[in-house]
Amino acid sequence: MAPGAPSDTLQRMAVSHLARAIRESATLVLNERAALLAAQGQAVIHLGGGEPKNKVPLSAIVSSAARLTSGDVKYVPTDGTVALKQAIIRYTEENYGRVVAPENVIVSSGAKQSIYNTLLTLVDPQDEVVVLAPYWVSYPEMVRMVYGHPVVVTPEDGSFVPRLEEVADAFSSYTKALIVNSPNNPSGAVYPDELIAGLVALCEERGVHLIMDDIYHRLVFDGVRPPSAYAFTDRDVDESSVIVVNGVSKLYGMTGFRVGWTIAPGPLVEVMKNVQAQTTSCPAAVSMSAAEGALTGVQSTVENLRLGIQNQRDVMMQELRAFEGVRVEKPLGTFYCLPDFSAYSHDSEELSRFLLDRALVVTVPGKEFGAEGHLRLSYCGSTKDVTEGIRRMRWALDPTAPNDIYIGDRRIVRDWL
Repeated sequence: MAPGAPSDTLQRMAVSHLARAIRESATLVLNERAALLAAQGQAVIHLGGGEPKNKVPLSAIVSSAARLTSGDVKYVPTDGTVALKQAIIRYTEENYGRVVAPENVIVSSGAKQSIYNTLLTLVDPQDEVVVLAPYWVSYPEMVRMVYGHPVVVTPEDGSFVPRLEEVADAFSSYTKALIVNSPNNPSGAVYPDELIAGLVALCEERGVHLIMDDIYHRLVFDGVRPPSAYAFTDRDVDESSVIVVNGVSKLYGMTGFRVGWTIAPGPLVEVMKNVQAQTTSCPAAVSMSAAEGALTGVQSTVENLRLGIQNQRDVMMQELRAFEGVRVEKPLGTFYCLPDFSAYSHDSEELSRFLLDRALVVTVPGKEFGAEGHLRLSYCGSTKDVTEGIRRMRWALDPTAPNDIYIGDRRIVRDWL
């Protein structure tokens, strides 16, 4: 079905109400447009990307190659190979200070599936899941896909960090879970320890599951410590409200391998195994071997990536400071920032389309993240892409910027401001 097909056509094709209710991704539409322009030879710069450009760790390549060359690439246990689960247990002890059992671990085909499986396991129709804005685009849609109701908490002070009281006020007798992503995609904010501690206490008091999406937890800057909800509870994993989701995509630049995992109470993991067995069966054996290699190999890859991204963050901040009318909070983690472009337009989708058409720069509308008037910009590409991309955006929007610019080998004079 092509994007934008009339609803009566969907009805004739017997598409479910649930499937029809899932929102089209503005990001996907922009990426498709950008790919078409690039295929035509246009000098497109992508500041919307969500994957680091580093090479996959050698230990991951060697481990996956060994699995391939053995010829033994078959089904594996639904919840993951014994070797990878042991590597995850060691990773959890080293990075979270918490010893977990194999029964507390389930490996899935990416952290996205981990979150979806968790929600499908927890949420009954009309249950509420509290989501903190700005949020990752898929959270509300995944909640709806399991027939739950997303309740969005937007900080009243305009910041990217809510107050504990705001979150508590959003809880009701229907609240089943709270999703927390810190370091945060899209803003790069890192929630302070006192907030994480308060959220843990709130969830344990109310009997609400706290789903910690920790996919960026070691990509933090300026001496910030990665947050851990486990640090604020004395309960063991089987008794705690805390559920931790993580994976190898961001920290190791292994987005294409699609390996994530969940640390949760054993009874929940048992149900999640049933969910996974009836959908995707098990993650790919070769991918899991690669993930095992990454987790057990030399960890300097992560630190090198972190340092490189911190440098790119600093370049992005320097470029944005010269941008008249743009406000930006310095990110303390991830490889994203979420500048406020409302001085130029309150319609972030329209603004993203304009920047792609005029300046050949891909951005992501803040509306997708519950932050209208903002654009998400990624700085995980090259320094050249960051500096050139922001320079083009200034030329397209800022009246104080130079009136002409070279895009590729073409000199273009601005004639619309």
